[in-house]
Order: sequence, then structure tokens, then C-alpha cells
Amino acid sequence: MESIINKKVGLRLLMILPILLSISLLNSCGEAGAVDEDNQEDLVISVPVEVASLSIGNISSNYSTTAVLEAKEEAFVVPRASGIIEHIYVEEGDYVEKGQILAQIEPRRYHLNLDRAKADLVGVEKELAKINKVYSKKLVSDDTYDKLTAQYESAKATRSLAELDLQEATITAPISGYIAERNAKVGNLSESFQRERMFHIVQQKELYGIVYLPEKELSKVHKEQQASLNLTAFDGDDIRAFVERISPVIDSKTGTFKVTLRVANPDNLLKSGMFAQVKLNYDTKQNVVLLPRKALLAIDDSVNVFVVKDGIASKKAVTVGYQEGEVVEILSGLSGTEQVVITGHQNLRDQAPVEIVNDDVSQSELFELAQEPSSQLANG
Repeated sequence: MESIINKKVGLRLLMILPILLSISLLNSCGEAGAVDEDNQEDLVISVPVEVASLSIGNISSNYSTTAVLEAKEEAFVVPRASGIIEHIYVEEGDYVEKGQILAQIEPRRYHLNLDRAKADLVGVEKELAKINKVYSKKLVSDDTYDKLTAQYESAKATRSLAELDLQEATITAPISGYIAERNAKVGNLSESFQRERMFHIVQQKELYGIVYLPEKELSKVHKEQQASLNLTAFDGDDIRAFVERISPVIDSKTGTFKVTLRVANPDNLLKSGMFAQVKLNYDTKQNVVLLPRKALLAIDDSVNVFVVKDGIASKKAVTVGYQEGEVVEILSGLSGTEQVVITGHQNLRDQAPVEIVNDDVSQSELFELAQEPSSQLANG
């Protein structure tokens, strides 16, 4: 009997075992599905981005070009008299006033010529005085009197020329300014009106910058219009300039017209020949919303930016105005209080979760944080 009972129990266990195995398999599958769902939720990754705050400021519409500064006044001094240079009184870099003596040519020959001219004039004057006494009595013919009068005028002119030659043996400055070049040397022979200049003088209290603009810009340029110059020799602020003259003709070969800029130089810091980057200001807007240029994206034939709020990046279409340097004017689409993505937005999708990796905080937010109690800051 016991053996029969044991066989029945064994058969029942064999029948129940598959059922138990099936139940355990179903439970394990359910748990695996729940784990997969949890893993899928954990796979949602925030995209790291850098953001920047919008600002309120001024922006200008400019035309950029280049120019080389030129002296407003300059003079190339050449000798009018011939002779040996005896003295040089100035050197390069010296400031000279108009009329100041620069050099002296050997004057002895010119002194002798003047003495001879004076003597000739005195002789003619004495002879003319004698003729005048008898001419009124008709004792001398009109022809003789006329010839002597002409000789007298010629002698006066010869004396004046001799005085001028002696004066021109002293080289003087035609304008006030700095000696930019000195080519004359003591002992050299100078020739009258020689091609080689003795001195080059420049007046740099006011300089000119010459720029050539395309003809389409002609209607946007007017006299006294402001421009700014950035010189490679200076790392400081831009230098202001103003439109002095506008050429009335267009160069048919280049399609450009000439504009002369006036640059004040009261401290003589600027020098003739300096190279400058020029921005000719067309218009300036004040207190407008400014956006970093690198935040812009061209998507679907429109200009867009990604605005970050509560960890989500939303695509916003914007309308831009003036562009200057690294900022652009926002005409519509943003209010000016947003934070926009400037790095990491090339492959960003609308409504994508993001993580801000830089610490860009606007001035207003810093002020608000400074007003909060220290306990709140500690909790944050």
C-alpha cells in the first residue's frame, strides 16, 4: 500500500512541476519588461550647451574699409639759389615755425651781385638827374630821355633781383610743422630748383584719411558724417574722424568715389603714413535688444535661435536688424530677458532637454541673487 501511495504522490508532483515552472517564467518576463522600461526612461540624456544673456545697448550701421593717414599740410623744400651749403640749422624730428631758417647757402657771390646792382643804379640815377634839369628846357631829345628812363627802371629791377637772390640763399620753412626728412648736407652743392628736395616738412595737428567707397554708397555719405578709426599702432579706443570732402565724380575704372576724412591730432600721437581700419558710421540706434551673433542659426529659410527655459531649448524665429562686430540687433522674436544657446546648438532639436555647462548670468540675475538671504543661497 505504501508503495502505491508513493507512486501517486510522485505522479501528482510531476503534473504540478510544469505549472510551477511556467508561473516562474511569466514572473521573470514581467520583471525584465519593467527593468527595460526603467532603462528607457534613464536613457533620456540632456544635451550640454553654453548660453548667453541678451543685453540692451547701442548698435551702429557702418561701412568698413581701410585708409592711410596723410598730413593736411606738407611742403617739400627745394633751393631757389645755387651754391655751397654752409650751415644746416635743423634736424629730422624738429618742429619749425613758418619763416624759420633751415639752412644757409654761401652768400658772398650774392652780396657782390647786389653791390654791383646798387652801384649801377646810383650811376643811372645821377645821370638821369642831370638830364632832368635840361630836359625841361628842351635841350635833350625825347628819344635820349626815354632811353635813360628805361635804363633807370632796368637798374632798379636788377637791384631787386639781386636782393631776392641774396634772400633766397637763406633757406626758410614755408609752413610750420615737423622736419620729416633732411636730405641736405653741409658742403653739398645745391642747384637752383633742383629736383632733389632739401627738406620735407609735415604739419600733423590735423590729418587726412583718404578712402574710396563704391558708388552705391554715395547717397549714404554726407559732410561732417562721423567715422571711427582703429590703428594697428594703438591698442586703445577708436579715434573719431569726420567727413571733410566728398568727390563729385565717380572713377569709371574702379566704380568708386573719393572721400576725405578729417582726423584731429592735438597731441601729435598720430603720424602721417599710419594704416587705419575705418568704419564710416551711417546710423546709430540706442537702447535696442542685442544678441550674440554666434547664437543665430539659419533654419528653413529663416533666422532662428534656441531659447533655454527650465532646462528645455525652444526654437524661436527672430528678425535681425543692424549687425556690428559680434552682436546683432533683434527687431522681433525676443523680449531681451531670455538666455540663448551660443554653443552646442548646431544639432539641437526643438524642445530638447539641455544642460547649461557655462556659468553665464545676467547682471539683473546677479543683483537678485545678491538680495536673497544667505540661507537661501546656501540651500540653492
